[in-house]
Amino acid sequence: MPLKRKSGSATMADTSATTPSKRVRNSMSDASGELVSEPTPKTGEKRKRGRPRKFPEGTFPKPDPNGPKRGRGRPRKILSETEAAAKAAESPAGPKKGRGRTETPKAKPTPTGPKKDGRGRPRKSLPANGADDAKKNEAKVPAYIPPKDESGRSYWLMKAEPESRLEKGVDVKFSIDDLAAAETPEPWDGVRNPVARNLMRDMKKGDYAFFYHSNCKTPGVVGVMEIVEEHSVDESAFDSAHPYHDPKASRENPKWVVVHVEFRHKLKKQVTLDELKSHAEAGKPLENLQTLKQSRLSVSSVTSAQWHFILQLAGEDSLEFPTAVSEEDRSEEDAESEDL
Repeated sequence: MPLKRKSGSATMADTSATTPSKRVRNSMSDASGELVSEPTPKTGEKRKRGRPRKFPEGTFPKPDPNGPKRGRGRPRKILSETEAAAKAAESPAGPKKGRGRTETPKAKPTPTGPKKDGRGRPRKSLPANGADDAKKNEAKVPAYIPPKDESGRSYWLMKAEPESRLEKGVDVKFSIDDLAAAETPEPWDGVRNPVARNLMRDMKKGDYAFFYHSNCKTPGVVGVMEIVEEHSVDESAFDSAHPYHDPKASRENPKWVVVHVEFRHKLKKQVTLDELKSHAEAGKPLENLQTLKQSRLSVSSVTSAQWHFILQLAGEDSLEFPTAVSEEDRSEEDAESEDL
């Protein structure tokens, strides 16, 4: 049996009764069915949407100009003079604390090691205090003033190996003690560098040269010797048994030279290579020392100022050393010794 369909009139009546406008009208009607007027706002104005005014338009009380300005949020509480004084007495002195957790700042540890370079671009100039300190330190280090040298001689530096080393089966060891033990002037042979050879050609009789120990554990200046014979042909270049024999050398056009030297003095204290380098920075006395600029040269030149400064490093007070003994004096000494 089919279901009965509701009549359309009844459905429309029920729907129309539930519309928003009718629901408002029904809510505003009393039991008798008559409409009840909407209550008038306190201000007497026509009701509008939103919250009704507490005061009529244009009669809102103006804030006191002498009072505190009203900001957003909760209005500030106005304290009396006694209350303000009491609050100021209770609050601790110092900056106000902000909201949230506060931590006591930890003291930074004092660095004990060497100061590390900071990152970023270096400073263009030192601060005022740093500049003053730098000037004070410069004033403490006096500039080296060499003594007057009126001898007219030139100065040199010549290297030899004090420790045993075989070259073509021959020991090339030669130290300051070996030179001191020599009874006759010693030929400084075996030089095979063109720059060193040219310097030896410039050597004059009476010039002084530092004896330098090289190719050893502690290289450095150890003594003083004198040039007693100027350059001549180096015969060792033609000797096939010599450790520094030069097969390209010819007697018709000799290539290498030799000078003869004699022992004069052994320094009180060796001036090591490290000590020489420590005084070779810019602006220091040994800045242009040739043996440091051209370390492979076995013979190099030394200026008068450099010579006296190295002697000063060795603790030497005297700038003059015993002169060479002439052949006449040597023969007289030999005759005296025979008479004794």
